[in-house]
Amino acid sequence: MGFQVYKFGGASVQNAEGVKNLVKVLEQTQVEDLVIVVSAMGKMTNALEDVVAAYFDANAKTDTIETVEAFHHNIALELFENPSAPVFKQIQALLEELKGFLQRNKSPDYNFVYDQVVIYGELLSTTIVNAFLEKEGYRTTWHDVRDYLKTDTNYREGKVDWELTMRNLSRKLPKKGIQLTQGFIASDPNGFSTTLGREGSDYTAAIIAYCLNAERVTIWKDVPGVLSADPRYFEHATLLNFISYQEAIELAFYGASVIHPKTLQPLQRKEIPLFVKSFLNPEQPGTQVSVGTLIEPLIPCYIRKTDQVLIALSSLDFSFMAEENIGEIFKLLGMFKMKVDLIQNSAISFSVCVDNKYKNLDALVAKLRADFKVTVHENVSLYTLRHATDEALAKLEKDKEILLKQVMQNTVQLVSL
Repeated sequence: MGFQVYKFGGASVQNAEGVKNLVKVLEQTQVEDLVIVVSAMGKMTNALEDVVAAYFDANAKTDTIETVEAFHHNIALELFENPSAPVFKQIQALLEELKGFLQRNKSPDYNFVYDQVVIYGELLSTTIVNAFLEKEGYRTTWHDVRDYLKTDTNYREGKVDWELTMRNLSRKLPKKGIQLTQGFIASDPNGFSTTLGREGSDYTAAIIAYCLNAERVTIWKDVPGVLSADPRYFEHATLLNFISYQEAIELAFYGASVIHPKTLQPLQRKEIPLFVKSFLNPEQPGTQVSVGTLIEPLIPCYIRKTDQVLIALSSLDFSFMAEENIGEIFKLLGMFKMKVDLIQNSAISFSVCVDNKYKNLDALVAKLRADFKVTVHENVSLYTLRHATDEALAKLEKDKEILLKQVMQNTVQLVSL
């Protein structure tokens, strides 16, 4: 079997048992030439976000670096038992490096500081996983992915410099043996850390696979594969055995959480198949994403995005919402970094459902009120139904207060309180 890329997310290495299970996956799959991409352990990205929040607001009730330290120390203690094992010094060195940055930093840029801090989740997790693999007899090589993946200076959403990244990976990262590195993180032209957006570890795996012409990519998750719905929100979620690249990109665009939206495009370009499999049952086939049939089985797929904001606009003088009005609205949405998930307009109104990721809603609304009548609904849910049937739509609409509905060829979207 040829060169492959494995990605293990935070849920797969959330504790010592998860790290041990990663070894079991390697034992069962028996892939010799492999790049392993690992995310931060459990909810450590969230904990490090709290560290950033506390850095900017001393009164914030958040997790501290000591919390992060204790979490990783306890996992290492379960795995290695001997507190004098070299991995404990490696963990401490990374944490001292993090503390040093926070003491030296002069930048007031939240996004810059965010990227310099949260990257330690991945550095800590891969340090522990690599040491445990070596303890179990695996000959692995740990790599700092920031030496390979290069982006621009758009912190928290770094845009990949594909030419430089491909040159770095093809020249410096071996395709033989087991290589271990981090997901989600990269570096800019000045050597500062950047991140690829939340859930960006899948994207990292795809970038590496594309640049090194991997045979396949496998994302190991705590679900049996890609499901027709998130079982937390919907009953009767069904495993999808096969999805085409096109359909998977559509599902990702609408917010399906199993596959990162940017992951699929580089894989599609080189027709590298993607498998989504269970790290608890690695022998099961999971879901394959590649060239072929649209989706199998062909059934309705439900997607829910929470914590959305619906903004309804109309002109102050009851005039038409002309092109110049809509152009100005989109300019402001871009200025305030609002991710647009749904739009609907008529002659006299314009509605948009957005993700307030950067917490700029108040500033945006203040600008909009200068020219428009504005109604805001916060904390709404956006539902998307792919391959809709009348029965599935009726089931979705039941007992919901629907603020907006949009029907397309085989997709229906609802915004609901």
